[in-house]
Amino acid sequence: MKVELMEILVCPTCRGNLDLSIAKQEGDEIVEGVLTCTECGETYPIVNTIPNMLPPSLRG
Repeated sequence: MKVELMEILVCPTCRGNLDLSIAKQEGDEIVEGVLTCTECGETYPIVNTIPNMLPPSLRG
């Protein structure tokens, strides 16, 4: 995931702002990390550069 995406991403559950926690970064690409909603507290993992923005009830 590119860092620039943080400007447009919002929580799909409540439309709140997201905080980014980076576990692994290569250049301007976030490889592993977590997005956390500042409003509802829901978390969305970033795995292999792809943020999983599905609501928790739809994740498998």
